[in-house]
Amino acid sequence: MRREQGKGGERRGHGYGSWMRWVYSLGILLAMPLPLQANEELLRLGADPGQWPMQAKNYEATRYSELDQISARTVERMHVVWSFSTGALRGHEGGPLVIGSTMYVHSPFPNTIYALDLRQKPYTILWKYTPEQKPSAIAAACYDTVSRGVAYGMGKIFLGTLDGQLIALDAHTGNEVWKVKQGEIARGETITGAPIVIKDMVIIGISGGEFGVRGRINAYDIQTGKPRWVAYSQGPDDDILLEGDFNKECPRHGGEGEGTRSWPGEQWKLGGGTTWGWFSYDPDLDLFHYGTGNPGSWNTEVRKGGDNKWSCTLWGRRPGTGKARWAFQMTPWDSWGYDGTNELILVDLPIGNAKRKCAVHFDKNGFAYTLDRGTGEVLSAVPFVYENWAKGINRGDDRPIEVPEKRAKLGVDVKGVCPSSMGGKNQQPAAYDPETHLFYVGTNNLCMDIQAMEAKYNPGTPYVGADLLIYSGHEGRDKYYGEFIAWDPVKGRRVWEIQERFPVWSGALATAGGLVFYGTLDGWLKAVDARTGVLLWQQKLGSGIVGNPIAFLGPDNKEYIAVYSGVGGWFGLPAAVSLPKDDPRAAMGANGAADNSGLPQSTTPGGELVVFGLD
Repeated sequence: MRREQGKGGERRGHGYGSWMRWVYSLGILLAMPLPLQANEELLRLGADPGQWPMQAKNYEATRYSELDQISARTVERMHVVWSFSTGALRGHEGGPLVIGSTMYVHSPFPNTIYALDLRQKPYTILWKYTPEQKPSAIAAACYDTVSRGVAYGMGKIFLGTLDGQLIALDAHTGNEVWKVKQGEIARGETITGAPIVIKDMVIIGISGGEFGVRGRINAYDIQTGKPRWVAYSQGPDDDILLEGDFNKECPRHGGEGEGTRSWPGEQWKLGGGTTWGWFSYDPDLDLFHYGTGNPGSWNTEVRKGGDNKWSCTLWGRRPGTGKARWAFQMTPWDSWGYDGTNELILVDLPIGNAKRKCAVHFDKNGFAYTLDRGTGEVLSAVPFVYENWAKGINRGDDRPIEVPEKRAKLGVDVKGVCPSSMGGKNQQPAAYDPETHLFYVGTNNLCMDIQAMEAKYNPGTPYVGADLLIYSGHEGRDKYYGEFIAWDPVKGRRVWEIQERFPVWSGALATAGGLVFYGTLDGWLKAVDARTGVLLWQQKLGSGIVGNPIAFLGPDNKEYIAVYSGVGGWFGLPAAVSLPKDDPRAAMGANGAADNSGLPQSTTPGGELVVFGLD
């Protein structure tokens, strides 16, 4: 471990904008019983418009800010007020956290964390922490050395490292409190997803599905790092952790024993289903929600004989026990690498004649799912991008109605499958605006040729079993590779869209100012009208944007927008590492797609936090 103390010395209190606000907060915390402390603290911080305490702003994962100083009327005055180099290249996914007057900034490998004191203009570095980790993790990163962010809770910052450690730091000083070994890099197990704090636990997943990793999530005691429980994505029921009434309302979605029965032999032990995406949580239902990735390997011949549950699955689990209340597999016996790890956004929607507690999920397979977040019942499932691998979703059993000609096959180059394995949407999180009742989604307009290949499992080496060629949508007929869209979840349709030259790999931010922010792979941060999609403002940054913009209130009570600049991620990897152009199938098909789109000629590698304001 290497930790450096900034010139500001030890942190001078964790103020929440004013002394009285700090005292009020402290009084609440001291009065609370320990098991609820982290939960209640984050609920309060998530509801505070000036804070950004979680990667998705709040437990519901709406990425919506109630701040409105920067609005459709004032946004033309917005400009860069300061910037900060992270000292790292490669893809800068995720976003910073703002807790009181402190901003916590993270980087991709080597996973450095900075605490910035925002009371000093533009900032003072309170502390810097770089974990000791194995450089071999770089080779084990499936699609770039990204980190999707850190988590905060009970005075601690939680970091997942690329080589599979979970580390708790004192939020005031940067000192290590505890660390655990969540993954084994020798088996290809890494951490690229962001943890989440629920009650008195920190919950984190594992990455490495293309290395034959068996997916799982782990919960640790927030104070000591001692393990609470582990829930696997496949295997025996005792490993998966099922409640007694699992899938009671929707038995058609599967039940007991299917974590092994739907796999041939013991292939489930190499089954993928990793958990590198996002988490959300409903305190009233006491369920947290997440998705699992594609099965391993991509070659379906080694997985023939069943649905390969529970890969490509959405889950509702109890945080206290880890037990699953429900699960719904979107892409049974996946042959395209469609995953299922994208976020579930928790909103209440009018469905039929009643208001339903819903979870909305834009899946890599191209379908937008609205589910009852308490039971997993599928309320709607319609395409949100162009897709041709399925004719729709059968509402009798909620399974896709596959087009057989589009299923990947061993030794056959299947042409024109849409969307590609990069998905109709990849990791870039959507936002929801409660005023417009719309979701805002960065999407990929991509198709592919895919061929299943032989794959032999060797621990710590790629276990993919597929060869891809990726190109623009509608089987290569389009000139654009991405769109930013507004989506009506009740009507199940787009309200407007903006075509972009490249896939929109950044997250979205919606604000009470009537604006939606998003970034492009060639480095433009854009603000559009939330109701019409009209472009109102844009600024070119030094590198492509694959991070997620946030809004916060500074100590001066002024609104700011912040975003990472730093090209990378799956599509951006060729621009980040300058891959040779003679192999279009390199980086799992990203190399040819990025080159054909002109991305390497449109941006350069970088690593920077950029903050915008009105003066």
